[in-house]
Amino acid sequence: MLSNVMKDALNRQVLMEAQSSQAYLAMASWAEIQPGLKGVTKFFFQHSDEERMHMLKLIHYINERGGYAIIPALAQPALTYVSLKKAFEELLKHELAVSDSINELVDLSLKEKDYATHNFLQWYVMEQMEEERLARECNDKLEMIGDDKSGLYLFDRDIMTMEQD
Repeated sequence: MLSNVMKDALNRQVLMEAQSSQAYLAMASWAEIQPGLKGVTKFFFQHSDEERMHMLKLIHYINERGGYAIIPALAQPALTYVSLKKAFEELLKHELAVSDSINELVDLSLKEKDYATHNFLQWYVMEQMEEERLARECNDKLEMIGDDKSGLYLFDRDIMTMEQD
């Protein structure tokens, strides 16, 4: 059974995952109306779906452990970006914040001696390591590309395979 402290902390993570999904959905919508960004659009839509699945996994866990998962109201995410580079900088910033939040949950689970939750959260720890790596790789590539249109073309074409590396 989850303590109230742990339940509340996990519900805050539900909110964070839901906000991540919304933010990436907004990025996808923005990218979809930019010329030549079909790969980036698909990438952001897939990441929005992935974040939603992270949220659902938390919801099920909270409810299965005797808590009650709260479905949160969401703030309006950013709707436009001055550049693709800025959108990916926001993605990295967001993933780092999610990692910090997961780390705080892991710490709390140990303080609460809630080893089941600690074990459950290890999947999120590994997932965040991958998310950070991918976000950094995208940012590094965009930094290298600069304003080179042919580089952006290749980035857009290759972004879907970057996750498999």
